[in-house]
Amino acid sequence: MPIKFSLSSTEPLSVAADVLVLGVPEGSSFKEGALGDLAKALGPSMAKTVKREEFTGKKDQTLELSANGTDLKPARVLLIGLGKPAAITEVEIRVFAAKGTRFALGAKATSLAIELPLLASVAAPAAAGAAVSGGSAERAAAEGVVLGAYRFTKYLTGDRVPKHQVERVTLLTAGKVGKEGKEGMALGQQIGEAVCIARDLINEPPNELHPVMLANRAVEVAKQHGLEFTVMDKAALVKKGMKLIVAVAQGSVHEPRVVHMVYKPVNGPAKKKLAFVGKGLTFDSGGLCIKPAPGMEEMKGDMGGAANVIALMAAVAALAPDIEVHGIIGCAENMPDGNAYRPGDVFGSYDGKTVEIINTDAEGRLVLADVLSYAAREIKPDLILDNATLTGACVVALGPTVSGFFSNRDEVAERVKKAAKLAGEALWHLPLVEDLREGLKSDWADLKHVADRWGGAITAALFLREFVGDVPWVHVDVAGPSMANKPYNVFAKGGTGHGVLTFLKLIEDYAAS
Repeated sequence: MPIKFSLSSTEPLSVAADVLVLGVPEGSSFKEGALGDLAKALGPSMAKTVKREEFTGKKDQTLELSANGTDLKPARVLLIGLGKPAAITEVEIRVFAAKGTRFALGAKATSLAIELPLLASVAAPAAAGAAVSGGSAERAAAEGVVLGAYRFTKYLTGDRVPKHQVERVTLLTAGKVGKEGKEGMALGQQIGEAVCIARDLINEPPNELHPVMLANRAVEVAKQHGLEFTVMDKAALVKKGMKLIVAVAQGSVHEPRVVHMVYKPVNGPAKKKLAFVGKGLTFDSGGLCIKPAPGMEEMKGDMGGAANVIALMAAVAALAPDIEVHGIIGCAENMPDGNAYRPGDVFGSYDGKTVEIINTDAEGRLVLADVLSYAAREIKPDLILDNATLTGACVVALGPTVSGFFSNRDEVAERVKKAAKLAGEALWHLPLVEDLREGLKSDWADLKHVADRWGGAITAALFLREFVGDVPWVHVDVAGPSMANKPYNVFAKGGTGHGVLTFLKLIEDYAAS
């Protein structure tokens, strides 16, 4: 059930809530504002607790205080350190709200109040009572609340079903409550809910979410958000010459699908077109080059790129930018049966190039190759961005919380860096090392799809580059952060939707330019 949000300028300690969350910038006075009122209400016990816990407002510090026995309306108060005041951005507000909401879940709270911290860029006027954030703080906080409240409970029964959830959230702002703040809060909630679409899809078990079901879910999202869509079944893919995705899927009883979703602005023809492509391997056994059993259960999340694209298109519909946005996903399942594709096979592609198969466990780049060339030829966009849980090599290089990205344009790479910083998602620019291109040469076809072991994330990107022509292109390898083994920042355990907020910021950047 969606959280019921409200925006208020009420004094924080006067709001009836199970939990009140206050952000404390480093060096804050405990004699002013809500902190001062709290200190008066709790008396010497608060000062002793603050001293004992050495709470100074440093980033990520937390301090829980009980309001029992006082006249305060909140039952519990959580202080969260925000760090230096000059460093408080939308990213910090989003993470702050997510952490406060996760605390409220743990406390079995159903109502939550959050005092919005002052953005560094508007702190001076806002301190004087002017609400000048333009809704950005409200948007960031609402995103954080929804992302922090996320839990995947669909398959829990009996006593395992959570008895409590955060139902009502009040965001508390300085100055008057204005239209921009309300609109920002509403947009933030929609964006947060869109990201959760990706999380739900990634967390689904593979017996429930096979390729056709993933395609159906994309269609549902398209219909719900007024998007145009086209679905290509196996017969259509064969007719179009998408031989690589068909080859990957031929060992499975489930047919492949490609879904093409389109957002078009309502105010006439768009000046720019962006295309986002996602890898949708609903389960990757490795095929004939079968994976080892330990960790194979995580391969249900090998469709994280496609999940991100579906979620992104829902977020784009809420944002309604003045540019055209295409979302294209390639859905398949990689299984080993008598009809499965083999090492040594050679297949054509939608692009026309022939590809020699080396390792059937490197199937994602084959699916992406056909979909990328489709996007380049059919849409002719100003940018193609693909994202995929593509290589273990990227996780080895960057760890489990950072996505690697590549681009054939330096100026586009800079825009991605900027978008990632604004979104608070960790992306690192990796090089397209031309010397490694030699490893993709085949004696029997135009290309091998796998090169030597070393630089595996790079050679995978070099392979994908062969299928985008001269279109500006970005490849994002989300293999590490697409799933998490514990909550952190705004991300939940399990599917995270890592990348969606960055892609949305990139769309906003293109729409503004």
